[in-house]
Amino acid sequence: MHSFASSIDECSRRQLHIPRAPRSIAHQAARSTTPLHSTPVPQSSSSTRQVPGKVDAQNKEVDALVHKITGLHAAIAKLPSLSPSPDVDALFTDLVTVCVPPSPVDVTKLGPEAQEMREGLIRLCSEAEGKLEAHYSYMLAAFDNPLDHLGIFPYYSNYIDLSKLEYELLARYVPGGIAPARVAFIGSGPLPFSSYVLAARHLPDTMFDNYDLCGAANDRASKLFRADKDVGARMSFHTADVADLAGELAAYDVVFLAALVGMAAEDKAKVIAHLGAHMADGAALVVRSAHAARGFLYPIVDPQDIGRGGFEVLAVCHPDDDVVNSVIIAQKSKDMHANEHRNGRGGQYARC
Repeated sequence: MHSFASSIDECSRRQLHIPRAPRSIAHQAARSTTPLHSTPVPQSSSSTRQVPGKVDAQNKEVDALVHKITGLHAAIAKLPSLSPSPDVDALFTDLVTVCVPPSPVDVTKLGPEAQEMREGLIRLCSEAEGKLEAHYSYMLAAFDNPLDHLGIFPYYSNYIDLSKLEYELLARYVPGGIAPARVAFIGSGPLPFSSYVLAARHLPDTMFDNYDLCGAANDRASKLFRADKDVGARMSFHTADVADLAGELAAYDVVFLAALVGMAAEDKAKVIAHLGAHMADGAALVVRSAHAARGFLYPIVDPQDIGRGGFEVLAVCHPDDDVVNSVIIAQKSKDMHANEHRNGRGGQYARC
């Protein structure tokens, strides 16, 4: 079966991996506790009308943004290494500082040259984060009980924020709430903080199966839980390509899909369709995406692709704080035709 991910440089650039460096760096610039709000209102043509002068100003803003990001991409691409260093940290901090604030840019409508730059930039972010996580995973493994020292990772609080948001969205929008017996996290990496936070803070009775394409990442991750008899006993690590998972997927009540599982839009759609073909009816899917200029840091997932993959989209959340990832909550459904209709451009899913 076609592989949706690839292993490069001992898994430092993995598509079965969440690019956390940009989100973490954003935490340095802003720290807020914006409350969760949602309004399930369909889009309308009247809401998209723009005053000509405003459109001109927005176009200039977008042009300036793309120009600045193009320059940062060029500088990052010239670095001799993306391993943690002052130069690497400074450039990625600048990048996230540019990308995180609200912006009128729609990266899906950029020209071919800008799209090529964006795709390359996302891969560089992934490679840098892979190196950062491997570095800290190795450091943590040196402690007798690594889970007692997670705070040495400077951006651990970001994992807490994102996992809390995802849990709250699941609890709010999945019919009947959630009390999952088993959860799968596809693309867990060498620092599986998302699974750990969910297990320790939100889902104390749930078993977690963590999947990553990189065996070295799984080896490092498993060492972090060796001294913990609670969460450690509920964590399993598996080296596998999502394309090779079939019957296993039917056992999960919730599946989390990391942001870089499927870099290009067509690959992401294939991954989602594969999950839809094998997950159990009624199971929930959590997909990490991006919005506006944050789409220079992460792939953007179209809710319509999730509907075509066999899911009903329940909610789409675009945070405006230091949680850079957007979050999409969906549920496996038999009625794919109805899903496509409900999940169209004017879909009735909740927005927050």
